[in-house]
Amino acid sequence: MKILITGTEGYIGARMAPIFAAHGHDITGLDIGFYRDGCLYLDPLGMPTAPRTIFRDLRTVVPRDFEGFDAVVHLAELSNDPLGQNRPEITFKINHEGSVLIAKAAKQAGVKRFVYASSCSVYGFGSGGDFLDETSPVNPQTAYAHCKVNVERDLKLLADGDFCVSFLRNATAYGPSPRMRFDIVLNDLCALAWTKKKIAMVSDGSPWRPIVHIEDIIESVRCALEAPAAAVNGEIFNVGATSENYRIREIADIVARAFPGCEVSAGPPSKDNRSYRVSFKKIETKLPGFRSRWTAQRGAEELRKLFERIDFDQQIFEFRPYTRLKQLKYLQRTGQIDDDLFWRSA
Repeated sequence: MKILITGTEGYIGARMAPIFAAHGHDITGLDIGFYRDGCLYLDPLGMPTAPRTIFRDLRTVVPRDFEGFDAVVHLAELSNDPLGQNRPEITFKINHEGSVLIAKAAKQAGVKRFVYASSCSVYGFGSGGDFLDETSPVNPQTAYAHCKVNVERDLKLLADGDFCVSFLRNATAYGPSPRMRFDIVLNDLCALAWTKKKIAMVSDGSPWRPIVHIEDIIESVRCALEAPAAAVNGEIFNVGATSENYRIREIADIVARAFPGCEVSAGPPSKDNRSYRVSFKKIETKLPGFRSRWTAQRGAEELRKLFERIDFDQQIFEFRPYTRLKQLKYLQRTGQIDDDLFWRSA
């Protein structure tokens, strides 16, 4: 299958592209390149199969950019709540309007499959701690989550017999990537455990979060692309495992067990009201070939081994590309991108 993946220079895309290529797919990337100066480690799988990459802002794509592709996997957006809240109006321009533009251009170009990386953050705050599934009302709390809801709504209208659209609501990701992120919960806690031997939470850690390993996310996309269209067209799948719902303080305790000598302390209750537990029964039973393979404990142990291998330290942890908002503020401060997040000419 000839696949265009947006965001191949990002956290998930940097892992997805070589894995898909190893499965025999012909991969092209599209990325704006904000995070290219951060590479946590060299991936032997990625080096010989790095995709041809088009460096473009997704707000400028046209149908001819998608001609000849069988499928598009859309990952490239402003990638978390703090980033989205930084400039909400620009977040909507990129994450909502830009994502719809990509889907419409792909459909016009004759692309047959479109997989959209949505997020369990659309659930926002789940009442009573009940498990939420794909039929539950959404309750977005941030610009990032509102954009995910808007894109799902608008792209559903594009799905038809010639354009198969699938929506994957990912739990909070974790795990290693050359384009690493330390602004997501398990990765951040592991880095704190390694560099400081202490996890000092700024809240009481009571909110619930589902988490999912990056390889399970990638596998869900592969299964969605290769499944019969009738099984996935217009369908939403929460991506993760029901057993992998944790309170934040539970994740901290899991990390501490994987990093001997690490202490955990809690803070006061947080004003952040995002808290949700999610059911993953649908993806386990309805997406052909998919099975979640990772647990938080295994993931934390994997990161400990990686940190040991690459001599991970505080300086690497704090390097700006690994925290997305820090990197964008740097690019703006140094005049490399403008207030609307477009690259400036040299």
